[in-house]
Amino acid sequence: MVHVIIGSQWGDEGKGKIVDLLSQKADCVVRFHGGNNAGHTIINNLGKFPLHLVPSGIFNTACKVFIANGVIIDLGVLITEIEMLKKVLPNFSNRLYISPRCNLIMPYHKLLDRLYEEAKGKAKTGTTGRGIGPTYADKVSYSGIRIFDMLDPKRFQERLKILLMVKNKIIITLGGKPLKLKTIYSQTLEEFQKIKPYVKETFQPLYEAIQKNEKIICEGAQGIFLDNDWGTYPYVTGSSVVAGNVTAGCGIAPRHVKRITGICKAYTTRVGNGPFPTELMDKTGEIMRKIGQEFGTTTGRPRRCGWLDLELLRFACCLNGFTDLAITKLDILDHFKTIKICVGYALRNKKVRHVDCDTHLLGRVKPIYKTMRGWNRSTKDMRSYKDLPSEAKKYLKEISRHVNVPISLISVGPERNQTIYETN
Repeated sequence: MVHVIIGSQWGDEGKGKIVDLLSQKADCVVRFHGGNNAGHTIINNLGKFPLHLVPSGIFNTACKVFIANGVIIDLGVLITEIEMLKKVLPNFSNRLYISPRCNLIMPYHKLLDRLYEEAKGKAKTGTTGRGIGPTYADKVSYSGIRIFDMLDPKRFQERLKILLMVKNKIIITLGGKPLKLKTIYSQTLEEFQKIKPYVKETFQPLYEAIQKNEKIICEGAQGIFLDNDWGTYPYVTGSSVVAGNVTAGCGIAPRHVKRITGICKAYTTRVGNGPFPTELMDKTGEIMRKIGQEFGTTTGRPRRCGWLDLELLRFACCLNGFTDLAITKLDILDHFKTIKICVGYALRNKKVRHVDCDTHLLGRVKPIYKTMRGWNRSTKDMRSYKDLPSEAKKYLKEISRHVNVPISLISVGPERNQTIYETN
């Protein structure tokens, strides 16, 4: 069975824990899009591990993990991550597959990312500065460097020379210092040698796993509303985040996908710029951020916090065909006497749907709230649905009823065992 797991909001929904949890019974776990702008924090008996490129299933020693062709790679970040994992895991060279079709994030991509943001001034997008956008832009404009190119040093040097001539002209125009061919060539080649043992074709082993009816988890890297087409453009990422991208991102045909789980935080957060209808700009938002430790795994930036947006979630469910939801961080709401939940939007006193709004209009809508009683007691040690406070059950039922998707799992803390599987 192919099981796609993706975030249903603006990222940071707790996908890492859920993938880590479910991958304990998986045969394969696949990253199919994004780059090291994603961050999944795994907490287990070995410690705490922030992963940015290696799939969360790496901690299941019987599981193969794939960085598929849709992922873009910063070699330095990947090397650091591999070295970190080597300290706690037995040799995984036969379990980690890196597609030779992956595009590389080059030094000029990160430099241009920063220069573009500076040039925009107050209108900056608020990127992570990791070079994600420029790398994907080069990929679709036929100017990318792939791992395939690295396998032939002479071909790589020739390609880099041509691309750097173009990039340096742009860099100089934007006020930056030109980059040197020799430096980038030797540094990149040296880094590539360290990951070369893991470079293997990913399509065939995944296809064979499907033929054997093995369990494959496709690990989404960002939230749906950072999708390049369906997100709050231009405050989005460079890749397609939706469930349907597994075909382009790793070569799995749609007919093989049997389950699509949307990960939804019990409230809503966002990092960076862009509209956020339910954002709390008051003490309540500050308390939510502090209790939830809402700071980015990748950037360390404080996350903007707000009440759960069911209008946003409903659209995500429709767009991706979620078969079920996993609700995370329910325990953070333990501290609120009353809880608001957004059930729709209003614009100029008229109800509007999320799909009717572009980024500009979404920044002007007013959330329509339903106020619910909080449970005001800790859920961190609860392991059964029947043990949850009645108010928490009502809250969960309201979510499921509104979006017409069942809840399969509830997380009440960062540890693996802080999970409730029974939901009725």
